[in-house]
Amino acid sequence: MIIKSIIYKMILFLLSRFDPFVISYSFQHKINHMMENCLGWAARDPSGVLSPYSFNRRVVGSDDVSLKITHCGICYADIIHTRNKFGNSKYPVVPGHDIVGIVKEVGSNVGVFKVGDSVGVGTYVNSCRECENCEEGLEIHCSKGPVFTFGGVDVDGTITKGGYSSFIVVHQRYCYRIADDYPLGLAAPLLCAGITVYTPMIRHKMNQPGKSLGVIGLGGLGHMAVKFGKAFRLNVTVFSTSMSKKEEALTLLGADKFVLSSDEQDMKAMAKSLDFIINTASGDHPFDPYMSLLKTAGILVLVGFPSPEIKLSTISLLTGMRTVCGSVTGGTKDTRNAGFLCCPQDISRGGNGGNSECE
Repeated sequence: MIIKSIIYKMILFLLSRFDPFVISYSFQHKINHMMENCLGWAARDPSGVLSPYSFNRRVVGSDDVSLKITHCGICYADIIHTRNKFGNSKYPVVPGHDIVGIVKEVGSNVGVFKVGDSVGVGTYVNSCRECENCEEGLEIHCSKGPVFTFGGVDVDGTITKGGYSSFIVVHQRYCYRIADDYPLGLAAPLLCAGITVYTPMIRHKMNQPGKSLGVIGLGGLGHMAVKFGKAFRLNVTVFSTSMSKKEEALTLLGADKFVLSSDEQDMKAMAKSLDFIINTASGDHPFDPYMSLLKTAGILVLVGFPSPEIKLSTISLLTGMRTVCGSVTGGTKDTRNAGFLCCPQDISRGGNGGNSECE
């Protein structure tokens, strides 16, 4: 770093000897930017092993926000892409897409954020901003494809690098203000797992107090589904293949019931008892046993990534007017929703009890 600094200063000195005006402000800014290396952790190959990595973030544009990263959540997507599970990883991969930090610089057109603000960045950092979905605040479904926080192509042509790093530069549209009294370490998971379960819950009106919600799987997504369910004052039942999850579900997260999904008797006892189910499991599993737990017109939403094909009997759909649908993460509209980032007591700190701001 010291050697690079000396080299850049020598370049500036030599150029200035020929023409003191040859170094424009923009060039000076770029040189200074090149000296401000970003420090991160990157995977260099499909082993997924992370090691220190220095790189340059792009120059802050007129609509950009630069934030010093204080926290970044760990997501299964980090593992998928660092290990090239989808076969499209662009190495080196700097993962991390549930990011929070403090604003350190803003562009000239930025009016919503100021230096010192607490800000979050989620799973994508750009989109076309012109298609119907972008106009509706559904940028994750952009017709030209969203630019993901890592592994995408940034506006300057470089590959985007995520939150396992010291700072990041993002267009203001894809940044989210976090309340000053909100613990940043607890806010980070909301920008991925949180918004992923919150979006379908709001879309399918799973925020009606007194209704019943089933949550399949108790990983990161499952945790958030239970927390939002309790914040919405739903009766929440957790389904898991592991009995070791029982205490966590009932005591730590405040779920109302726990069912071991391999116990046929307990599963039968739950028949036609649930209004909604959020399926967060990624492993291969049959759907029919869970479909039988839905009431008439019940809804099962898939947010996990099981095998490319799911097994489901048509009878499970036709009888009882049941619905199966899928959902990925949310757009900027849902993420900015006041009820999403304004209820830390009910979401990030445990999920017990109710809070009308979350509805």
